[in-house]
Amino acid sequence: MDLLSDHLLRARATGAVFARTIADPPWGMRLGGSIELSVHTVARGRAYLWMDTPGSTVELLPGTVTLVRGGATHYIGHEPGAECLEPQEFRARHRRTEPAENPQATVFLCGAYQFSGDVGRALLDALPEVMTLSAADDDPLRDVITLLSRELVRTDLAQQIVLDRLLDLLLVLAIRADFRRSATAPRWYKASADPRLATALQAMHEDAARTWTVPELADLSGLSRAAFARVFREALGQAPMQYLTEWRMTLARDYLRADALSLAQIADAVGYSSPFAFAAAFRRHHGEAPGTWRQQQRATADTRLLTTHAGS
Repeated sequence: MDLLSDHLLRARATGAVFARTIADPPWGMRLGGSIELSVHTVARGRAYLWMDTPGSTVELLPGTVTLVRGGATHYIGHEPGAECLEPQEFRARHRRTEPAENPQATVFLCGAYQFSGDVGRALLDALPEVMTLSAADDDPLRDVITLLSRELVRTDLAQQIVLDRLLDLLLVLAIRADFRRSATAPRWYKASADPRLATALQAMHEDAARTWTVPELADLSGLSRAAFARVFREALGQAPMQYLTEWRMTLARDYLRADALSLAQIADAVGYSSPFAFAAAFRRHHGEAPGTWRQQQRATADTRLLTTHAGS
C-alpha cells in the first residue's frame, strides 16, 4: 500500500451529503467551522462561496469542485453576501427534487467529511483553506465531476448511495491532485515519490511494530547507511529513527483516542517490548503518561458530547 492510501485509510474519513439541492434565487446557506472538510460542486447554474474575511469570494461553476477546510464558517449563495440560513432551515425551504423551468435555478451538492485522529488532522492541515479544482480533459477527476453532475440533475433509485461513493472518490482524487501540484504537500508525500526512499518509508508505515534499524532500512533502499541517512534527512527534515518514533507516537495517540486497545496491546502495535517501555517513550515525547493522556481525551470527548446535546 502506498503512503497516501495508508494515510487516507488510517484517517477513516466518513462522509455525508448535506444536500443535493435545487434553489431558485435568492438563496444562501451558512456552514459552520466545526465541519472538518466541505466539498461543493455545482451541476447547473452558478453559486458563490465566501467567508467572513474580505476578498475571500470564490465563484462556483459547473465542472469545478471546491473544498473548504474546517476552522472558519463559510457561506454559499446565489450572490456574494446573500442572506444565509442554517442548513436545516435551508433544506426545509428548498425541498424540490426536480429542476424547474427557471433558468436561474442552481443545482448543487454540498458534502461534509469528518476525519479521525492525528493522521486525519495531518492530512487536513496540509490542504489550503479553500481549494478549487478544475480537471484537464485526461484527468480522471474530470470524469468523476461529470458523473457527479449528471447524477445531481436527475432523481433515480439508490441516488444517495451513488452520490456517497462518487463523493468519496472525488475526495481522494482532489487530495491527490493538490498534493501533486502543491509546494506545501507533506514531506512524506514528496519523499514517497523518491525511489531511494519509497521502499523504506512504506516498510516503516506498514510495519511500525518491527524493530527497524538504519542499516536494514538502508539495505531496503539500496544505499549505504550514511547515504540513506543523508538522503532521508534532506527529504524529511529528520533522521530515520526520529521519523519512525514520530510515526509510532502518532499511531499511539490514535489508538489511545479510539479507546479500544489496552496499553499492552498498543505497546505491541507500535513496536515497544512492554507497556513500561511504551509508557516511558510516550512520557518522554508528550510529558505525561499514556494513561493520563487517554483520560484527558475521554474527558474532552465527554465535554464535546454534552455540548452537542445541549445545543441540539
